[in-house]
Amino acid sequence: MFTSCTVSYKFNGASIDYTKTKTIQISDFPIRSNYVWGPMANIFNNQLKDQFANHTKLIQVRRNGDLRLDGEITRYEQRNKSVSAEGYSAQTELSITVNVRFTNTVNHSEDFERQFTASTTYETTQSLNSVQEELVTQMVKDICDQIFNATVANW
Repeated sequence: MFTSCTVSYKFNGASIDYTKTKTIQISDFPIRSNYVWGPMANIFNNQLKDQFANHTKLIQVRRNGDLRLDGEITRYEQRNKSVSAEGYSAQTELSITVNVRFTNTVNHSEDFERQFTASTTYETTQSLNSVQEELVTQMVKDICDQIFNATVANW
């Protein structure tokens, strides 16, 4: 009687068969939303690449990766979230939506294209300029966690 086994590592939530999947190609995601904050693309692209570098053993390559991620930042917007007793906006919601195309060349049944969104609120007494970097960084981390879980964590 023979048994076969597959080497699969769970490393900070990742479930990857490193005998078959060795590389990942992560393209830069451009901003395609109507409203733009310049540093957002760099913050997102660096966080996404760092997420996979820090939580997997995959080697990042420029082309022909076993796993491939590409897409674009499609929405960055703010809207009134709540109104004060005086009838003025009390909180503003800021949100980011990213469209992601994932290709697994080892197992195409895992391929997908979908959107990931994160949002947060801030008091309207604060200016967006004063909280934007912190809030964008927080939302980008959330979206990158969502992408990581959807692609390699097999949740």
